[in-house]
Amino acid sequence: MATPGSVLIGLTGGIGTGKSRVAELLRALGAAVECSDTIVRELQARGGAGLAAIVEAFGRDYLTPDGELDRPKLGKLVFNDPSARGRLNVLIHPLVTRETQMRIEAHRARGVAVIVADIPLLLEGKQAGIGSGAVLPFDAIVLVYATEAQQLERVMARDKLSREDALSRIRSQLPIEQKRALADVVIDNSGAWEAAEKQVRELYAAWLKRAQRPPSA
Repeated sequence: MATPGSVLIGLTGGIGTGKSRVAELLRALGAAVECSDTIVRELQARGGAGLAAIVEAFGRDYLTPDGELDRPKLGKLVFNDPSARGRLNVLIHPLVTRETQMRIEAHRARGVAVIVADIPLLLEGKQAGIGSGAVLPFDAIVLVYATEAQQLERVMARDKLSREDALSRIRSQLPIEQKRALADVVIDNSGAWEAAEKQVRELYAAWLKRAQRPPSA
């Protein structure tokens, strides 16, 4: 369990479910939110340990002329090739987990009551026994939920993708219904945002109350 005085939440969801919006609300309410995607981007920036590992494993063809990571090219590879996606995960997960742990401990040291690790592939990692999903001692794993049909509609509109490309991205993750069965808590974002927002506010209030209880309670 998390250190007394803090609650550690693992936040996840499927692409297009609205997880990022939930994370933004939690941050606005006062939670410390660490996003694994942001950490990945930092590690994969020029000079980062993640970029060096990618070049060693996949070659310099995945760099732009400026020496930055060619994200669209790498994304196309890993979304359509499970083997390549697995190789990338093995390279990046340990780096991200280490950095996430350091940031969580820093928040705890400052006395932050509610700490949220926003990890899109948390449940995938937990099942595979790799990454932050398998290592961090979460008090609860929270899933932001929408149906696959809603995911498809949202991803196509947001990212200007074809139906085929959007489905490829959605189905590179665990099916959303499987994620729903694995999560401790589900925030249903399949309807109006106002309904999801109410759920988030209620959960945050409960987590804050839990964090403020004396350790012996």
